[in-house]
Amino acid sequence: MKISIVIPAYNESAHLSETLPAIEEAALAFHKKGWSHEVIVCDNNSTDSTSEIARSFGCSVVFEPINQIARARNTGAKAATGEWLIFVDADSQPSAKLFECVSRLISSDSCLGGGSTVFMDSKTFWFRMCVSLWNWTSIVFRLAAGSFIFCKRDAFVALNGFNQDLFVAEEIDFSSRLKKLARKRSLKFRIIRSAPLWTSARKETLYSIKEWSWFLIKACLSPKKTMRRKDECTPWYDGRRL
Repeated sequence: MKISIVIPAYNESAHLSETLPAIEEAALAFHKKGWSHEVIVCDNNSTDSTSEIARSFGCSVVFEPINQIARARNTGAKAATGEWLIFVDADSQPSAKLFECVSRLISSDSCLGGGSTVFMDSKTFWFRMCVSLWNWTSIVFRLAAGSFIFCKRDAFVALNGFNQDLFVAEEIDFSSRLKKLARKRSLKFRIIRSAPLWTSARKETLYSIKEWSWFLIKACLSPKKTMRRKDECTPWYDGRRL
């Protein structure tokens, strides 16, 4: 068994040096089962040293010139050679326990894919509430957070990957389609609760409540237009980084 870990990365030099060692340590959970793994970083048209840092850690690097999360994940997946794909954001650090949970689900032969709840070191009450609300939504409606999604490779191919018409919520769209395919194959879609993914709370620092409120208003009033236009999704695409 081979696991391909795909990381979309746009100007992520500040986080990759912490994320990549964490992934290698967590991947020991796969090695214990005699499995191999590869890490593929998709440089999504970065202007910093993202590619150089990824290569210094022995990762395969592919390039996607169009700055879009869905395209970056799809481009990384095209270069993958594993039977299973795990998508991890560049500012997130999976634990060995999380990968152990994934390995058990893979070994069970009853799961087609899934995700995990998330943990962020939030400093404000409103952001902690948002994270809690998302985790509740993820569990109840079985939707994977974009920061951590895993699936069988042939399922990803059957679904044509992430929807490149979407600049946000592509993980929700993918989760919904993957669940339908799982039901068709008499398999399951799982959200792991016992080992939350640690992911950066940088968007809490980088964007004000006013900016988030304005985005949410637009998303509620005109969801289709908002999700399909890059200029409407500034918290993901305006280039602010920590």
